Amino acid sequence: MQSTVNLWPLIGVAVIIVGFVLRFNPMLIVAAAAVITAIAGHFPPDRILAAIGSGFIKTRNIPLIILLPLAVIGLLERHGLRERAQTWIASIKAATAGRLLIVYLLVRELTAAVGLTGLGGHPQMVRPLIAPMAEGATETRFGKFSDAVRYKLRAFAAATDNVGLFFGEDIFVAFGAIVLMVTFLKEAGITVEPMHVAVWGIPTAVSAFLIHGFRLYLLDRKLERELRGNAASQAGTNTNDKNAAGKHASQTATGDEV
Repeated sequence: MQSTVNLWPLIGVAVIIVGFVLRFNPMLIVAAAAVITAIAGHFPPDRILAAIGSGFIKTRNIPLIILLPLAVIGLLERHGLRERAQTWIASIKAATAGRLLIVYLLVRELTAAVGLTGLGGHPQMVRPLIAPMAEGATETRFGKFSDAVRYKLRAFAAATDNVGLFFGEDIFVAFGAIVLMVTFLKEAGITVEPMHVAVWGIPTAVSAFLIHGFRLYLLDRKLERELRGNAASQAGTNTNDKNAAGKHASQTATGDEV
């Protein structure tokens, strides 16, 4: 006997898509999608309110977990964390943006491989530390650069964190994706050990490190080609300014003597 499947609850997906396309408030979009889905599923009003209230009670501490670290990071930035990071990296003459990001990629992959995924991240590591250090290293070598180069460095810093986390955590045996793959294969009649899946994540992680590390090496080469001329022109401008200032001072002194 065939039973009719009610597809109307899927309208909540359409509400989410339309809401994000129109750039409405995300919380409002999710709440509206939940209510519309429940109504389409013929939920009574009291059950809808009970489900929303139960979800709020279970997750009421999540905003504190998210907002408290962001407040601490914002306070550190206000008191000069980014500037100190740029100053420190500027003192290392051999530092370049590519070399710095390669080191961070290695550290990110190794820490993620042992389950320490919270040691990095965009809000707590890339924005306040890694991106400013990459910018500081580039500015030390080439002087002032354009906003396009600045945004490129920030994009590479964010991408480095993504690559290190994504491929590093696949080596951690207790990672959720590994458990999901093992469970899925088991349901399909294929029995594999989680450790076996984690071990085969190592070649992928090594390949990701080599490929993205090569991209970071090319980033240094590209910055060298693009910005070396700017550094030379800035040095020439500074020299001309100094010569002009010296000539003006000499003329002033001569006039005073006369």
